[in-house]
Amino acid sequence: MRRTFDMIVHGGTVVNQNGEGLADVGIVDGRIAEIGDLGQADAGQLLDAAGLHVLPGVVDSQVHFREPGLEHKEDLQCGMDGAALGGVTAIFEMPNTSPSTTDAAAIEDKLARAKGRAAVDHAFYAGAAAENIGMLPELERMPGVCGVKIFMGASTGSLLVSDDETLLEVLRAGVRRVAVHAEDEPRMNARKDLRVEGDPSTHPVWRDDESAILATRRILALARRAGRKVHVLHVTTADEMDILAGHKDIATVEATPQHLTLAAETAYPELGTRAQMNPPIRGDAHRQGLWRALQQGVVDVIGSDHAPHTLEEKAKPYPQSPSGMPGVQTLVPIMLNHVSQGRLSLQRFVDLTSAGPNRVFGMAGKGRLAMGYDADLTIVDMKRTETITDAMMANRSGWTPYNGMQVTGWPVMTVVRGTLAMREGEVLGRDHGRPVRFQETLPRG
Repeated sequence: MRRTFDMIVHGGTVVNQNGEGLADVGIVDGRIAEIGDLGQADAGQLLDAAGLHVLPGVVDSQVHFREPGLEHKEDLQCGMDGAALGGVTAIFEMPNTSPSTTDAAAIEDKLARAKGRAAVDHAFYAGAAAENIGMLPELERMPGVCGVKIFMGASTGSLLVSDDETLLEVLRAGVRRVAVHAEDEPRMNARKDLRVEGDPSTHPVWRDDESAILATRRILALARRAGRKVHVLHVTTADEMDILAGHKDIATVEATPQHLTLAAETAYPELGTRAQMNPPIRGDAHRQGLWRALQQGVVDVIGSDHAPHTLEEKAKPYPQSPSGMPGVQTLVPIMLNHVSQGRLSLQRFVDLTSAGPNRVFGMAGKGRLAMGYDADLTIVDMKRTETITDAMMANRSGWTPYNGMQVTGWPVMTVVRGTLAMREGEVLGRDHGRPVRFQETLPRG
């Protein structure tokens, strides 16, 4: 009797725990039902993946989609459209919106806003603040919450938690891994006079290496006192990577495509304030240090830190210009270009963008291309060369720091739980994205 699947992805090179090899992927009820030769099986939908690589769905575990309150920069629909167009099947969104995501009502509001507007699956961080510490154990267990986020620097209002006493209280309030923006606010406040009007190349002089190193040392010491696991976001210095390598029992590590791709020596002269972000784009020596750490296995995940501002806002003279740049739509092509140039293997890319988020955040049924897992697939053409342009971008601000950059390796199809979300640059629907589930917060029977 011929087997029947809802969808078969046929003839592609599957990259998963078994390595790389030609195989079909059979999908039933949104999950992977079989991997192998399914040439004699039937399917309601057949996707031809001949000549393509079929990867586990890419997860971008750090994006800022600005909704509610700052929709002129970005919103949930455009952000998730960009994710699908870029081959990303799930996103974790940050709490520094207006109002901040610091209570149950704000989390529920974001989940409600995403309904019917989500091309991909999604989860939201709860922001830590001095006034909501008592709520954090409850917030981190809410459906659709990926964890708690701490801003040690580079945030405003109550989301800024910069003193050790409050940080320790936050770390002691809950059990799930906490994501941390590690820059030392007191040091940066003391160095503000080092900013030069109109010169964004002074951004990493103001927010210097030591601002990041000091904060990372502090959060690691506090995490040990609290017995709490931490996830250090967008690490920018070679020194931090060496420090973090000695604390892998409690700390996981994120790097971003922009810190692996851009260097201060060329980024600020060529891009000006478009290269301005927090923590900053640093010099090439640090970039090389990040690559060494990635190749040595210190880096656990790649996140885009997608954080758009309008070009009008970016055109303000430094330091009035805001920090942040788009990135969710370009994460996959930028990193695949590094694969094509020999800086990392395709297997390591998969580890950083699907298996890594699975390990760090404990996603339920995601992060592997394996039987029983959600049928999240990022299907790419490793031979395809494209030029990234502003005009391609779905983000509301309409630009990318990689405008004009030629890359090899391109996402051509995005499958989210067995539904084709994107094909050849077209978003095919926004009503199938659902909240991501996590092992630590599954409903109890």
